[in-house]
Amino acid sequence: MSISRRSVRILGVASASAALALGFAGNALACNISEFSATATCDGTNGVITVTDKDASAVEATITVFLENNGSDAKQIGEAQTVKGSAKGETVSFSEDWLPNATYRIHVKAGNQVDKDITPNLTTPSKACATDSPSPTPSESSPAPSDSATPPAESDTPTPSATESSSTAPATTTDNAPSPAAGSSNLAETGANSNTGMIAGIAGALVVVGGGAVYFGMRRRGATNGR
Repeated sequence: MSISRRSVRILGVASASAALALGFAGNALACNISEFSATATCDGTNGVITVTDKDASAVEATITVFLENNGSDAKQIGEAQTVKGSAKGETVSFSEDWLPNATYRIHVKAGNQVDKDITPNLTTPSKACATDSPSPTPSESSPAPSDSATPPAESDTPTPSATESSSTAPATTTDNAPSPAAGSSNLAETGANSNTGMIAGIAGALVVVGGGAVYFGMRRRGATNGR
């Protein structure tokens, strides 16, 4: 009887150990939501949401990403994607030009084992991905040489203006030269004409007076001789 009791005890301990071992093994191989994680990163100038599956049992899981707005789904990001995890981790990526401090809900459906969201929800970084704005900067700097080239053209224009001013200067002197000459000649001619008229008038009067005197003198002499 004592041997049978001991054997029963040994069998009971062995079965309990086997059950515990199977329980631990089952838990180790089961898919769990804690084996999934998500991050928001940048691929150059494009935003990307990446989900990593570290399920060693490699259960196929379907990942769906939603943009949240005030606690509700605003839109689904792309199409749902499937992934089979591994101990080192397998990833799937969703292209999304996320905004800073935006919130995304990531849902995981893995067979009958997982049908939950990754908690907490994914919050994007406070700085968005870099844009293409730096590229226009060189193109804006290119007009700078054209602006610098313009001043020489402006400096060329004053040169002909200086030559024109120099050419006009002698023209003014030539105009001034004849004007006083013309004035002096007019004054000379005017004076000459006025003096000539006076002299001619006086001479004519003297000739008339002298001729008259001579004529009357000769008549008186003739009259005297006739008597």
